[in-house]
Amino acid sequence: MLFSYKKYRIIIWTLVGLSTLIISLFFMMLSPEKQLPVYQPNMVEVQLVDSSLRHIKRFHTISDFQMFNQNNQMITLTDYENKIFIVDFFFTTCPTICPVMTGNMVKLQNQFLDDQQIKFLSFSVTPEIDSVEQLKRYSVEKGVVDDKWNLVTGDRKEIFELARKSFLVVKTTDNPLEMVHTENFVLVDPEKRIRGFYDGTDSKNIKRLEKDIKILKREYKKSKS
Repeated sequence: MLFSYKKYRIIIWTLVGLSTLIISLFFMMLSPEKQLPVYQPNMVEVQLVDSSLRHIKRFHTISDFQMFNQNNQMITLTDYENKIFIVDFFFTTCPTICPVMTGNMVKLQNQFLDDQQIKFLSFSVTPEIDSVEQLKRYSVEKGVVDDKWNLVTGDRKEIFELARKSFLVVKTTDNPLEMVHTENFVLVDPEKRIRGFYDGTDSKNIKRLEKDIKILKREYKKSKS
């Protein structure tokens, strides 16, 4: 009996391995691929959403805008046509969370540097300080790649409304035009819909964002095929 086992051991373990592989492939085929949610205003923390939108349950998209980037070029939503893009709100003189957020955005930029479908966008919440010249200095210092990532400034009221009514990431104070920006990165799909929020200061959230970008790329690759 011992002789027989030794004789057929390789065959037995080969069959066991093949069976395990077949079963795993079967369950992978049955398991649906992960789909990212499409965020609506009613799904987001109420402090971050303008009161006029808190009841909205579907069809929310990012509104168009006109801003100037670090190279004094006019940037609109058209510059992100058919792109997956990651957005945050920051200011160049921020001493606390912004340097960490910017550092993590630089890492994401570099990871997807050769991927033409992925772009980045940062809005200044202190446009009276963050002139085009200031944004240029900051972008050079931090390693921003110009054709990949726009740092933009413009009208304070327009930035505020984009933060509250489009991207859903800024809190208010007693001053109706004072913005308290959060650490959130926002993932936006080619249809201008919000597909995820991520803590831009947290390495685990950044890893999750990396994975979700790839999930979104697969989703839109399939939609084109």
